[in-house]
Amino acid sequence: MSTSDGTASSSGVITLDSLDLAALIASRVCHDVISPVGAIVNGLEILEDEKDEGMRGFAFDLIKKSAAQASARLQFCRIAFGAAGSAAAQLDLGDAEQVARGFIEDQKTSLTWEAKRQLLPKNMVKLLLNLVLVATTTIPRGGVIAVTAEGEGEATAFRIVTTGPHARVPTNVVDLLAGRAPEDRVDAHVIQPFYAGLIAKAAAMQVTIEAEIEGERIVTLARPIAA
Repeated sequence: MSTSDGTASSSGVITLDSLDLAALIASRVCHDVISPVGAIVNGLEILEDEKDEGMRGFAFDLIKKSAAQASARLQFCRIAFGAAGSAAAQLDLGDAEQVARGFIEDQKTSLTWEAKRQLLPKNMVKLLLNLVLVATTTIPRGGVIAVTAEGEGEATAFRIVTTGPHARVPTNVVDLLAGRAPEDRVDAHVIQPFYAGLIAKAAAMQVTIEAEIEGERIVTLARPIAA
């Protein structure tokens, strides 16, 4: 079956044209930064029209907070979705932790990171960041995201545990990670977990995500595929 967004094979796996994939990723990045950028614009409009010192102070705080948020999201997206060097490039897990904290941590969600600094193949680090992003969708009311890594180099495996009230695996996420899309269609709303699946394939890693029967925890595992 073919669609305007991609082609489904007989197994139901979607293949996207490279231009469509680039456009959908760009749309996703814009979605992540448009809110804080819009808040900056609102703050500047208040400064332009408002004489009350209290309101001007509020506007300055809004601009400062929103600018920091926009910067953090762009830094995260630069690694999670960007080229980040040549195809053979390696990335530092310490840098991944830094951008993940800036993107994830807020009043509702905290991040614990037990993955030692080491250089890993680019796609492995990109996959980890994308799986952290997927993990945020499993705790809609906030909670804790715990990241651990075991092994060295290309043998490294990742474990992400999300804990929070009403934790759940969103509809279609498992299928999207496997390259299958609802109604054989991929759009900007589902491109991120679909892209995470593409990165997993490129990194030769297998991803599983499941809810524990008891407790409000979701466990995501990414392991190297045995040669």
